[in-house]
Amino acid sequence: MKFIDITGHGGPDVLHMAERAVPVAGADEVLIRVHASGVNRPDVLQRLGNYPVPAGASDILGLEVAGTVAQGDAAELAAAGFKLGDRVCALIAGGGYAEYCVAPLPQCLPVPAGLSDVEAASLPETFFTVWSNMMDRARLQPGETVLIQGGSSGIGVTAIQMAKFMGARVFVTAGSDDKCAACVALGADAAINYKTQDFQTEVLRLTDGQGVDVILDMVAGSYVAKEVQCLKEDGRLAIISILGGVKSEFNAGLVLRRRLTITGSTLRPRPVAFKGAIAQACLKEVWPALASGKIKPVIYQTFKVADVAQAHGLMESSQHVGKIVLTWDET
Repeated sequence: MKFIDITGHGGPDVLHMAERAVPVAGADEVLIRVHASGVNRPDVLQRLGNYPVPAGASDILGLEVAGTVAQGDAAELAAAGFKLGDRVCALIAGGGYAEYCVAPLPQCLPVPAGLSDVEAASLPETFFTVWSNMMDRARLQPGETVLIQGGSSGIGVTAIQMAKFMGARVFVTAGSDDKCAACVALGADAAINYKTQDFQTEVLRLTDGQGVDVILDMVAGSYVAKEVQCLKEDGRLAIISILGGVKSEFNAGLVLRRRLTITGSTLRPRPVAFKGAIAQACLKEVWPALASGKIKPVIYQTFKVADVAQAHGLMESSQHVGKIVLTWDET
């Protein structure tokens, strides 16, 4: 099979097409003929040498795919509601930038009705991450208010739509007026341009000084101090990335007085059973909204897999709104 290899850690030019043997699905696994592969920030970090591959995971880049079931135990497939040839999308711990990849069966979901392979490939990484952190860990409830940092990112456009679907009031930050407008078009109640406005000041203004119930943060670093100030009593902060750095200094007294919760998680190294539980929650709570069009994939640009370096360049530029996807047709 063809796959995208890395000649060494560095810029997008280290990515190139190569060949290796097709992997074989083991127990409770499925081999997927990949039609589209999602591009995510962790792929860039791994290419740069800043995101070690978890033990047992494929060394090939790529954390989400969509395609057709090419191999798997018939009884196991049937128990999971699949058969050979079915269209699926899957969250994987690696191996997505390839014509074939192996995925744990519990982490596979049917492609929502009406969606293309490109749209389906954009779902698993962001939807699993948002559900696990915003809904499970931060316990966002209908009627509450959430601040989503980086609202125009793949995570952000997913979180906006999911939070609105769940009945929350949504504020976001983004890095330009155009990106802010795109977030409002997706359903955000207010968008804050963090390059020209102070998000703490704006959040407190929008909430009459009360603050928000939940913050979904992919920045960390110096943002945490302001985010603690932005949370109302019993507020919850969920950190999902550390683009702003690992060190934070904040008013711990506010954590005590307002009974705040600061949490966070990484999804990639978690066990299959944990990810499988998220898959089932998404299948029940979110997949019907995707099939009905109440929640929609947001695809910014697709690239043929031979142009993967351009896709990574776009990801690093942060000019996109939504998801970047590679296609394996006519490779």
